[in-house]
Amino acid sequence: MKPSVSSYSFQQLISSGEITQFEAIALAAEIGFEGIEFTDLRPNNKKDATLEEQLEFARALREEAKRCGIAIVSYTIGADLYKGSDEADAAEVKRVMDQVKVAAELGAPTMRHDVCYKAVIGDRTVGFDRMLPTIAKNARAITEFAATLGVRTCSENHGKIAQDSDRVERLYYAVDHENYGLLVDMGNFACADEDSALAVSRVAPYAIHVHVKDFVKIPFGKEAPEGLKTFSTRAQNLLAGCAIGDGDIPVAQCLAILKAAGYDGYVSIEFEGSKPCLDELRLGISRLKAMIG
Repeated sequence: MKPSVSSYSFQQLISSGEITQFEAIALAAEIGFEGIEFTDLRPNNKKDATLEEQLEFARALREEAKRCGIAIVSYTIGADLYKGSDEADAAEVKRVMDQVKVAAELGAPTMRHDVCYKAVIGDRTVGFDRMLPTIAKNARAITEFAATLGVRTCSENHGKIAQDSDRVERLYYAVDHENYGLLVDMGNFACADEDSALAVSRVAPYAIHVHVKDFVKIPFGKEAPEGLKTFSTRAQNLLAGCAIGDGDIPVAQCLAILKAAGYDGYVSIEFEGSKPCLDELRLGISRLKAMIG
């Protein structure tokens, strides 16, 4: 396994305008990461960039990564493959396919797209199982297109709907394509109140990319320490992002499970805490390197 980092881990500095995604590359290399992945390309922090602007920026990022001696390992975007109508679904599939072109321009071997965010469409409760055939059909169309560009696609346990290990496993088998796999985020299972080690043991065989993430867990009804940035799980417990090894996610065990399942790719730290990100990433990579050997 090789240590990598998500550009999202630098979001504190990117959101404040202190750096851009371009400048995150040199920072990642300086900290000691061997790979970097990017989330929703934003040239010069522009949120509404056109596809052409993103493609041009992707080429610049690829050259900068080459200069810094660091690999671009994945591209990550949001997506909702169940919109409630054939026309809306088709438009979203087309948008995601355009983003596959960005991943190819980056030179990223994998691209993660989400699949759904809500179980209620309009005034109707749909639910994951009812959405699954449509989501799988759309994800398969995307991965078939991505295969022509040399990019493998994957979905992550993310968004509180397609988040449980049994749901993403069913999604994997429903898509049923050799170019498609899972991005296994060991921390995100806690967002659905699932035990991370057991969840990772279930989906590890399907992993084509991995996020390393740690959270402090705060049970429902217990107050979070003052100043700690938290968010709610599906069952209304609280989570707070932290440096790898400072929380309650069994990171070392999850990595061991993935290794035993044959995974030997990049493992990307995705830091979501409130402490200074550079300090936490330096601490996190030192611990991650010790865990992966």
